[in-house]
Amino acid sequence: MSEKPFRCGFVAVVGRPNVGKSTLINTILGRKISIVTPKPQTTRHRILAVDSRQDCQVIFVDTPGLHRKAGKAMNRIMNRTAANALIDADVVLFMTEATRWTVEDQDVLQRLQSVTAPVIALLNKTDKVHPKERLLQALAEMSARYEFAEMLPISAKREDNLDKLMQILPGFLPESEALFPQDMFTDRSKSFRAAEIIREKLTLNLQQEVPYGLTVQIERYVEDTSGIEMHAIIWVERNSQKGIVVGKGGNVLKKVGRSARLELKAEAGVPVHLELWVKVKDNWADNEKDLLRLGYDSP
Repeated sequence: MSEKPFRCGFVAVVGRPNVGKSTLINTILGRKISIVTPKPQTTRHRILAVDSRQDCQVIFVDTPGLHRKAGKAMNRIMNRTAANALIDADVVLFMTEATRWTVEDQDVLQRLQSVTAPVIALLNKTDKVHPKERLLQALAEMSARYEFAEMLPISAKREDNLDKLMQILPGFLPESEALFPQDMFTDRSKSFRAAEIIREKLTLNLQQEVPYGLTVQIERYVEDTSGIEMHAIIWVERNSQKGIVVGKGGNVLKKVGRSARLELKAEAGVPVHLELWVKVKDNWADNEKDLLRLGYDSP
């Protein structure tokens, strides 16, 4: 009996903002690859998450949520980043909420009309569906919208049906050697991940629109036997935002810095010295040159 062929390929995870894409990937890999907050548009970049198994290597492509309002350059870049992930995908996971269908879901589905790769529909957040009979209706409605290769109700947060997803995914991937080393779980650098963790803490601690007007840039990242030294700049668009991020007596910045440092220390397993500065760069989120300098994907 011949050995089972090894399979490896790219799985693009797409959907509207805040539908659970990053939570799905983090849960499958059992570690934080992408930051997660309750606020839409937390994911801004294309992030690869590599799940290496005995007979396959599944390379998830976490993408920003596709959204309608793309007025600023950053939003346009995020939309292009998500759309471009579809081009190289071997299979697409289209995530929606199990019993909620919106115009933004319809927009994403419209983009999938031109995709040649098979599309699997994931109806997420099934743990919130009551009574369970509503799920059958949701599956029937989803089936009528598109010719999906598979449909699967899941709960990314509670791990419901994720084992089934990982059983069927390799069948959609080409026979290929592994593209990444077995111990590699993302294509992003330690400094990128540190910047994202700081931005996550800022997003969780700030209200209203401020999180959408800031980004984090690591200016210095030095790791040696004694630990990690890190200097980060928090860029905001206006002076008024700077005061909010710093907080009265620096209380917000101190809280964010402590929370980020503790998580970075737990992840790295070594002491972390973190210094934060807040600076103003007028309208950086609507300037493509600034966005490229700050590490956003090329248009």
